[in-house]
Amino acid sequence: MRSYAKHIARRFGQFLLVVFIGINLTYVISHATPIDPVEQSIAAVTSFGNTSPEAIAMMRQSLRELYGLTGGPLEQYINFWRRIAVADFGPSLSAFPTPVSTLIVHALPWTIGLLVTATLITWTLGNLLGGLAGYYQDKRSLKVLAVIAIGLHPVPYYIVAFVLLVMLGYAWPLLPIAGGYGMNIDQGLNATFALSVLQHSILPALSLMLIGLGGWFLGMRSLVSNVVSEDYVVYAELAGVDRRRILGSYVMRNALVPQVTGLAMSLGAVFNGAIITEQVFGYPGIGTLLISAVHTGDYSLVIGIAAVSIIAVSAAVLLIDLLYPALDPRVTVG
Repeated sequence: MRSYAKHIARRFGQFLLVVFIGINLTYVISHATPIDPVEQSIAAVTSFGNTSPEAIAMMRQSLRELYGLTGGPLEQYINFWRRIAVADFGPSLSAFPTPVSTLIVHALPWTIGLLVTATLITWTLGNLLGGLAGYYQDKRSLKVLAVIAIGLHPVPYYIVAFVLLVMLGYAWPLLPIAGGYGMNIDQGLNATFALSVLQHSILPALSLMLIGLGGWFLGMRSLVSNVVSEDYVVYAELAGVDRRRILGSYVMRNALVPQVTGLAMSLGAVFNGAIITEQVFGYPGIGTLLISAVHTGDYSLVIGIAAVSIIAVSAAVLLIDLLYPALDPRVTVG
């Protein structure tokens, strides 16, 4: 028990170090850009009419305080971490004076709901079918699935997304092609809104699943093909153990361990796929918000989204590190 507590403490320290380094890099890169959020805000305000120099000076001072740009570099850096600790990323430049944290909170459920759900479904189906294909290697239907998986796996995601968009959105307009829900529908916990969200998520989710399924399928098939040759599996077959029990308790259970690691990394990196997916399908999530922030030079929003992404990826890795000893007894935590 004490060794596991040391393991948790060590892994948590690594988690904090990764988050610290990642957010520091974000801070340095964002402050190295030539865009001055204060002057850009002032330019946007003064473009609508004449403003007195005194008002501009007061506005400049207020905005520098809002963006945490007062004082020297060290003071700005300390203020930055104070605000990060309470999830205060300041106001958004592109949606001033809305706080960055508010924009992220509104966009995050869309990205998590779409990409996390699609990733979990893809992981489950890919491993199940891949495990069956690796164990029952003479099944013709599973061989056909393997050929399809091999064919789809190297295809770039955006190609599949655009093909689905053209086929099911334009050629046969069966599904909506953009947005997160239909127009003139009140958001809330009601059947109409839920059905509209489901319809708008089918195309982006299907595109993610078609590409991701091949990777999980091929990986699991390869792992199972190696496990079935192990002595304990051969002995179980010779002892007359039911093949379904061998597949579930002996083969799949051992082959799933590295796949769980891949799942954790995939869940942590959902924000990477969010950018392309949400841009292609016009989905209102973190990816769309990040592209908008980059185009408008909203560095506070970019820092906020980057910080959330870094913490999410690091937390996923930390979680799998803590769960790994329970999943695989061969792993020691001494």
